[in-house]
Amino acid sequence: MLHTSDMGSLDAEGWIYLADRSSELILRGGSNIYPAEVERVLHDHPEVAACALIGKPDLRLGMRTVAFVQPARPGAEDRLRAELGALCEQSLARYKMPDEWIFVAEFPRNAMGKIVKPVLRARLAEQAEKQEA
Repeated sequence: MLHTSDMGSLDAEGWIYLADRSSELILRGGSNIYPAEVERVLHDHPEVAACALIGKPDLRLGMRTVAFVQPARPGAEDRLRAELGALCEQSLARYKMPDEWIFVAEFPRNAMGKIVKPVLRARLAEQAEKQEA
């Protein structure tokens, strides 16, 4: 038996389909949201250089979704926000759509070039602390 903390499914022919890491799963109002699914939709837009979906604690829903987006060209965030919202409406169930958008100049990355999501979560926690103060 292999324990990787990945989540997925096994089909009738024995093929394994990976959905996402279990630590990344966002539980929103009793529904599961796999960030990779939403991120694939956002990456379909030609003006998105990189993106990441993070869960943000919420008293009513459990978690809300926050999309961090790095535009390919800075300066058109309002237009890009509207276009990404429309793209998500076409491609995702309503509960999977990002609740909040944060545009960044660049992402924190590890040595392999992957986005370091714990750093993004820490940024959200700092923001929440500042708002409470």
